[in-house]
Amino acid sequence: MSGTKLQGEAELEQLQHLSFSYFKHETNPDNGLVIDKSAPDWPASIAATGLALSAYPIAVERGLMTHKAALERSLATLRFFWNSPQGTQADATGYKGFYYHFLDMETGRRAWQCELSTIDTALLLAGVLTAAAYFDADNGNEKEIRSLAEALFLRADWQWALNGGEKLTHGWKPESGFLPYHWEGYDEALLLYVLALGSSSHPIPAGCYDAWLSTYRWENYHGHEYVYAGPLFTHQLSHCWIDFRGIQDRYMREKGIDYFENSVRATYAQRQYAINNHLGFSGYGADCWGISASDGPGPKTVKINGVLRQFLDYAGRGIPYGPDDGTLAPWAAVASLPFAPEIVLPLIDHYINSLKLTLRNPYGFKATFNPTYLNDKGKPCGWVSKWHFGINQGPIVLMIENYRSGFLWTLMRDCPYLVNGLRQAGFNGGWLTEKKK
Repeated sequence: MSGTKLQGEAELEQLQHLSFSYFKHETNPDNGLVIDKSAPDWPASIAATGLALSAYPIAVERGLMTHKAALERSLATLRFFWNSPQGTQADATGYKGFYYHFLDMETGRRAWQCELSTIDTALLLAGVLTAAAYFDADNGNEKEIRSLAEALFLRADWQWALNGGEKLTHGWKPESGFLPYHWEGYDEALLLYVLALGSSSHPIPAGCYDAWLSTYRWENYHGHEYVYAGPLFTHQLSHCWIDFRGIQDRYMREKGIDYFENSVRATYAQRQYAINNHLGFSGYGADCWGISASDGPGPKTVKINGVLRQFLDYAGRGIPYGPDDGTLAPWAAVASLPFAPEIVLPLIDHYINSLKLTLRNPYGFKATFNPTYLNDKGKPCGWVSKWHFGINQGPIVLMIENYRSGFLWTLMRDCPYLVNGLRQAGFNGGWLTEKKK
């Protein structure tokens, strides 16, 4: 990005363009797989691949990609996942309609002995359903996309993923079976439960959603009352596809707000936490915040300005309980743009024009920076991550668009499986009630 100062809409347009470039250049065109991280010999991430599928229609609408190219990429991706090996063998691509978190970029086989991931499969399937909603023409290729998308979605055995319990498990491994963790507490699993409820082939019982709701925590941080989740991204990811404005489940009806307003409050709480800065980190302030699950400069302990600081590597950073080591994730703040543009736009301007965080970065913002670490060497940003991650780039593209036009939200209102899932979860009101008329 050049040194020319941009403001407002021009900033958003260029940031969206740069962020989308990751998917344009870090994807295997033969199978549609998107590399998890811009590092040599790194595997693909199925979540990043789902975000790419969701970003292609936006790129077409914004003139960043031709319709033909987006169609070819999307079709190659869906064909790969449909034809890839499903089974209990250790090097399969998936099992029971779910997929391994990380896949080899070339072969598409399981990488790193990772888990069969329920949430990452949900993010992939959200992209699959986006492709089906967008490519709606009456021709062979677009019909094939819709057919493959439906087949992929209906293959996922959500009932199996319960492992006999009430709440969905995090995943499964062929070597050891189901992981010992279940999705509990408010987080990105909102999308996961909606998809699992919306299936017409292997839906989970509605009572599973109630069981999940029972694990929520309602908290107050400096006057901001909301359903607690520490990392900022947990208040955003499901909102990339689902327009929660004006629709409520049982829990939110009792609280008198919706999940959109909940994310507004969580965003303001993040900003207030940075203003309070009770741990005394450098850089934190009204226009410098965004604490989320992310990579970092550690693991190491360093004495800075007389204070012994422990810095973490990748961690589920969050507020107000931490962990917090002074590391900020620009993408996570940007993804709150639809919720609170009045505080996010000044932050974007600060990150681009004051801290120069996009300068000479082909994909826009790097994953994270830490103004405290290395700040004694006169660097206003301190430590800056070397990497871009697909799961960071996607929400920037999608949420900037939802702020600018609501395009993805409007598109996904017509996805029957999402609509059915919302209704099975007890949502009503707003656009969801209007659709019944």
